[in-house]
Amino acid sequence: MIRRILALMLFLALAGGVTGVVWWRALNDALTRLEERGRADLALAGDRLLGQLQRYREMTVLMADHPQVLRLALEPDTGPAEVDLLLRRTADMTRSDELHMTDAKGRVVASSGAVHGADLGPTPYFRRAMQGALGFHHEIDPASGRRLFVYAAPIFSPEGPVAGALITRIETEAVEVTWRGEPMIVFFTDSDGIAFVSNRDELVLVRLDLLPHGEGEVPADLLHRQVRQIGRHEIWDVDGGPYLPARALHLTRDLPVIEMTGEALVNVAPAERQALLQALLVAAACIVIGTALYALLERRRALGVQLAAEAEANARLESRVDERTRELSEANEQLHRAQADLVRAGKLSALGQMSAGISHELNQPLMAIQSYAENAGLFLDRGEPAKTADNLGRINDLARRMGRIIKNLRAFARQESEAMSDVDLAQVVAAALELSEARLHAAGVSVNWTPPGHAVWARGGEVRLQQVVMNLLANAADAMTEGGTVAIRVSSKEARVHLSVADSGPGIKEPDRVFDPFYSTKEVGASEGMGLGLSISYGIVQSFGGAITGRNRPEGGAEFTIELDAARKARAA
Repeated sequence: MIRRILALMLFLALAGGVTGVVWWRALNDALTRLEERGRADLALAGDRLLGQLQRYREMTVLMADHPQVLRLALEPDTGPAEVDLLLRRTADMTRSDELHMTDAKGRVVASSGAVHGADLGPTPYFRRAMQGALGFHHEIDPASGRRLFVYAAPIFSPEGPVAGALITRIETEAVEVTWRGEPMIVFFTDSDGIAFVSNRDELVLVRLDLLPHGEGEVPADLLHRQVRQIGRHEIWDVDGGPYLPARALHLTRDLPVIEMTGEALVNVAPAERQALLQALLVAAACIVIGTALYALLERRRALGVQLAAEAEANARLESRVDERTRELSEANEQLHRAQADLVRAGKLSALGQMSAGISHELNQPLMAIQSYAENAGLFLDRGEPAKTADNLGRINDLARRMGRIIKNLRAFARQESEAMSDVDLAQVVAAALELSEARLHAAGVSVNWTPPGHAVWARGGEVRLQQVVMNLLANAADAMTEGGTVAIRVSSKEARVHLSVADSGPGIKEPDRVFDPFYSTKEVGASEGMGLGLSISYGIVQSFGGAITGRNRPEGGAEFTIELDAARKARAA
């Protein structure tokens, strides 16, 4: 029991430490992001204030060079009426509070208001202007209590000395109105620590000295606050009423151009909530993990007695699993052997069907060989050796071509292909017509073929392309049972070569299925074909990187088109 209590106390201490570290890191990270955004907003507010004052600064310098102002400074007896009108009009246009013109002693000689004769000589901005530089100061009007920015530009005489000054007074309300109500609290303090400009009325003319410690009364205009550090961040605990945050991140930025310091108070409540949320999540995770560990340890202790029995049971189970695995492995091997036997049987069956289906492709050459052999015997008996040799040469050519056709069909059945080369399609068509001539003649089919006057080179295999053309011619002959016409055309376009075979038969019933294996439109017993001719042709053309398509012609009949890559020698030419 004591060990459990000690373990619980250690866990709680560890969880509390982890939660505290997470809260501290999360708060610092959130304050860092908050400071980055706050500094950017403070810089924007400072630039906006400087930009607004820059407009009045430039206007003051320009008015100091105005001809009417210079004439009055050099000739005071001319009277200030024109300059008064000019200054009033300029004040109205620029939203300036007042514009004054003084002589070299600081006496107001012209004004947009009714302050003629006032003595501005003791003011610091007038003294600065009389030194030939632009004077700037901020002040509070003792009569009205208004906060004012003041620019004083020197009026130079043609000879060089300063003859007077042009003074512009700008009420802070004119520059505060554009950024009041923004979420971040911004104020600009002078060297005495007084907030001279702010987007919150609660901070206007409030002293920002630290809350004094010790004896003495606290001034009424002092902002009550305490300063503390969280990492490198300065946090103010503010007692400033309901419209100021209780805890805020304090940021500063020097503005030496107007002799002030830009300051901002960014509410840290969102950062604190985010850090607290992360700490609570970590604490909850620690509790969950601790509970799970406790439950696991308890379960492990409770199940300790059963470990031996479970180990024995596991051993028996593993033995059964091993035995079953061996049985499944043997069954799997038998299944693979059976599948391989089925594949070989299917392949042999397909080869047998293809051999039976292409027998008509070899019948005509054999008949031609028989005819040429009989003719050779007759020519030999007549003593005409030249004709005999010609017939024997034709027999030799036909036998060689039959051997090449059988070789390529065997290679196709083994999914093999002869090496591609440059082939003359005109010669391919001529050879195919020579082998199919007897069959086409017997079927009453005439051939419309005009050989081109030049070679038409394509990439492919000569014998296998002859086989494709012969298959197309055989299909055309089978389709035209009562005779007809077969038109063959060879053409080339850009880098492709086209060979088309068109007939005048009844056309194709299902063009989408015409290249499927064993698909045939012939009646049972009508021929010896098995529906493999076009499928084989499709595979041959595809192996050459080409395409073969079939369609019905508008004028009747079917047309098959073979498209192949043009040979390199043709492209080079």
